[in-house]
Amino acid sequence: MRFYKLTTTYCILFDLSFFSLSLLFHEIPGENLSTPSSPATARNDCSITPLTPSPSPRVEVRPRMACPFSVVVAIDFGTTSSGYAFSFTQDSEAIHMMKRWEGGDPGVANQKSPTCLLLTPDLRFHSFGFAARDFYHDLDPEEARHWLYFDKFKMKIHSTSDLTMETELEAVNSRRVRAIEVFAHALRFFREHALKEVKDQSSSVLEGEEIRWVITVPAVWRQPAKQFMREAAYLAGLVSPDCPEQLLIALEPEAASIYCRKLRLHQVIDLSLQPVTNGLDLDGSRPFDSSFRQAREQLRRSRHSRTFLVESGTGELWSELQTGDRYVVADCGGGTVDLTVHQIEQPQGTLKELYKASGGPYGAVGVDLAFEAMLCQIFGEDFIQSFKAKRPAAWVDLTIAFEARKRTASPGRANALNISLPFSFIDFYKRHRGQSVEAALRRSNMNIVKWSSQGMLRLTQEAMNELFQPTIINIVKHIEELMAKPEVHGVRFLFLVGGFAESPMLQRAVQKALGRTCRIIIPHDVGLTILKGAVLFGLDPTVVRVRRCPLTYGVGVLNRFVEGRHPRDKLLIKDGREWCTNILDRFVSVDQSVALGEVVRRSYTPARLGQRKIIINIYCSATDDVTYISDPGVRKCGTITLDLPEPLPREIRATMQFGDTEIKVTAVDVMSNRSVRASIDFLSN
Repeated sequence: MRFYKLTTTYCILFDLSFFSLSLLFHEIPGENLSTPSSPATARNDCSITPLTPSPSPRVEVRPRMACPFSVVVAIDFGTTSSGYAFSFTQDSEAIHMMKRWEGGDPGVANQKSPTCLLLTPDLRFHSFGFAARDFYHDLDPEEARHWLYFDKFKMKIHSTSDLTMETELEAVNSRRVRAIEVFAHALRFFREHALKEVKDQSSSVLEGEEIRWVITVPAVWRQPAKQFMREAAYLAGLVSPDCPEQLLIALEPEAASIYCRKLRLHQVIDLSLQPVTNGLDLDGSRPFDSSFRQAREQLRRSRHSRTFLVESGTGELWSELQTGDRYVVADCGGGTVDLTVHQIEQPQGTLKELYKASGGPYGAVGVDLAFEAMLCQIFGEDFIQSFKAKRPAAWVDLTIAFEARKRTASPGRANALNISLPFSFIDFYKRHRGQSVEAALRRSNMNIVKWSSQGMLRLTQEAMNELFQPTIINIVKHIEELMAKPEVHGVRFLFLVGGFAESPMLQRAVQKALGRTCRIIIPHDVGLTILKGAVLFGLDPTVVRVRRCPLTYGVGVLNRFVEGRHPRDKLLIKDGREWCTNILDRFVSVDQSVALGEVVRRSYTPARLGQRKIIINIYCSATDDVTYISDPGVRKCGTITLDLPEPLPREIRATMQFGDTEIKVTAVDVMSNRSVRASIDFLSN
């Protein structure tokens, strides 16, 4: 084996960009290691010369340290509803929920608020949540057309494949605003409310740096979306970019899993103990979902006490699990369904992820979209689009009315569900079409939807099934496919969490499909499970010890060209030596287990005097069956930037961590052992 030492710099035209790379080597017998290089940037002053080959990741054991913060505040930023909770580190067994929100249903202590935002016509923040919804509802129809109302806007981040800081969101009135500003407005709202409540309950004056913030995101979100939320938090003033460790990004099903470790038996419903036949108990005496409704009513009464106590260790339910036992957490939210598979590690109670997070856009919003499609089928798509554009506030009223009835849908229900149509809808249709809404229903031949003389649509059980089934079928299918994988074999528990998990329609379908396979557990406070778990994650971010990589990550390198193994179109000859270009040097592989604290190291040296930055392109792939960065499915997904200090260092060692919820990078000057400013960017592609 032979090792080659870098000595001289060349400039090569490659993939329409220039980069400087050392290609002349001094041969040392006994070694033959690949020479990494990044087919990188088009900026000559940011060229790199990698030194170190591709070592296997190493584990650096991070000692358990006391939490350096006085309070942890978690924000569960959901598609349909959002909220916050907090805990003081000196009393970490008590989780304080936010105060009752203004607005909403009378007599109900609203633990979370609708994720809707209202901006004034001149783009200033006006209100969030119930206040935004109610104010927008009360606006004159003509005036409402000038206000910017955003609802369920979190879905845009998941559905945008080329997310950047310039990505825009469209308000109900079709005006567009930068998405980062909309998210920052919402986070700033939570920041102000949370800080006021924390200070009201604190016996001492808290400084900003004493607060750790946690923001939840779906586990299926890629790195650009996670970075987007972090950038929005910086813009909102939650933390400073100079103190990134003050903000944690928590994965929603992971947070739920952390909280489920604390559950006691009286805090859960075990669907496996409730056999059903046609939506009723076996004796036919009561509807399938009555026990859940009783639990929910008990929770509703208890919510006026806003402090929840959690176990200092693990809960009673966990005592049934032994080392190596596996369970699945299905986070069924408004926009997405996230599945995570964990294994318990005793006696320390830490968690190990067994299979990379999976899921998709199968949340409760799918039922809303099905309802809109049904309206289009009855009244015509052109009318519905016109009504949404010209009567936006009335359209919001209609969606709120449907949301309220959707929550009461259950498989054992015999009578129809009534949904009030706004007067402006009935009037607008008559003006637009010249006939009544009732006539439109008759003409549509849709027998599963009736008309009530009280101005309501009557949706039969068949109609509700038609609205729910496509989304529910996707959820059940995804869970079944996951549990059929060899890595997931032997699952003992399935935890259903998230707002959509409250739906008896979903509970029944999951119980029917999987009730004989494993125990199906639903926490009583199912809509708050993620929020509480996010607080616990902020108190101890080391609780999930091993995660799985969602993608393969690496950089482009040069290796010695091997005839018959490497394609001729990748041959590069320099000074008589043959090199193969575009080889993917893997940092980590898809679904690879990566422990917390495990690192990947590479060393780089400046290509020329006066160079101020080193920029390294990162590539990713959804599979591991790739060899070159030019292979199908491989794409450039981000960049690592190393700022070079003065005097110019001879070697920079970059350290990357893939075991946390975000990919992180640090760097040091090898000679002086001083830190070098390093950043990783997934939003500028």
